[in-house]
Amino acid sequence: MASVAGLALVALAVGCRKQEEHTAAPAMKPAPETPIDTKRAEIGGAIWDPAWDKIVEEALPPEMLSAQVGRDVRPFCPQFNTIGEADKRAFWAYFFQALAGAEAGLKPTTRVRHSEPAMEVKDQVTGVQVRSEGLLQLSYWDAKRYGCDFDWETDRTLKADDQAKTILQPKNNLECGVKILDRQIIEQHEPLLSRTGYWSTLRPGTVSYRVFAKQMANVPVACRMRAKPVPRDAAQ
Repeated sequence: MASVAGLALVALAVGCRKQEEHTAAPAMKPAPETPIDTKRAEIGGAIWDPAWDKIVEEALPPEMLSAQVGRDVRPFCPQFNTIGEADKRAFWAYFFQALAGAEAGLKPTTRVRHSEPAMEVKDQVTGVQVRSEGLLQLSYWDAKRYGCDFDWETDRTLKADDQAKTILQPKNNLECGVKILDRQIIEQHEPLLSRTGYWSTLRPGTVSYRVFAKQMANVPVACRMRAKPVPRDAAQ
């Protein structure tokens, strides 16, 4: 009887160990600084919090680390399909840092009310004209469309720029951005850079896209095209 109990304990321990291995945190690396982050740090402006890298990297679904997105990110990360998972996560962290720089100047409390007729759309959650808010300039409507963690009933009682608002909290805003991009390029099979994409900063040919493209100038080293080896004869 004792031997049976002992075997049961061993099996339980092995099972727990396997479960711990299965749920272990993924390997991650910090992302480099974007040009706007470097500049704002010099003048004392809003800067990117390295903790936000981890938020993005942990939110990434497996498909955004797969060859499914290799073609989409090739303009910025030519080596994406050949680099390790930690480097892929770092690329996406850098990508969202660049997007936040172009969209909100890296300031989590940025709020914009659009005056263009094309943007005068009623938010299906708040019932008023859509406003873009937070690091990635999102709306409460995104909670309904993408399952983002924004609570309008709570936020409506707070001041417009109160950092306690769920939509302005970097974690909620960045995780929502990952969901939106995953829907676009994985579920809907739309290109990363598209004229019909969620963010105008990712629509080629626009002024805002050029702002974003400038922020992609310092992608992780692993992403960059490696130089071809020099033939031995040519080196001599």
